[in-house]
Amino acid sequence: MSAAQSWPVNFVVQIYGADHASWQGTVTWTQNGRKEAFRSALELIRLIDSTVCPQSGPEEDEP
Repeated sequence: MSAAQSWPVNFVVQIYGADHASWQGTVTWTQNGRKEAFRSALELIRLIDSTVCPQSGPEEDEP
């Protein structure tokens, strides 16, 4: 999404399975219809976070 995104941000999350102790499924952004598959709960969180808190540069670790 662009920096001038509208709020609130809405997602539809579909969980298809829970193999290897994590979720697999898809997340769909309702505003623009973008759909992404994820292979773990962490990947789902990162997809959502990339929309809610877009980074302009490389990701840096916090202390």
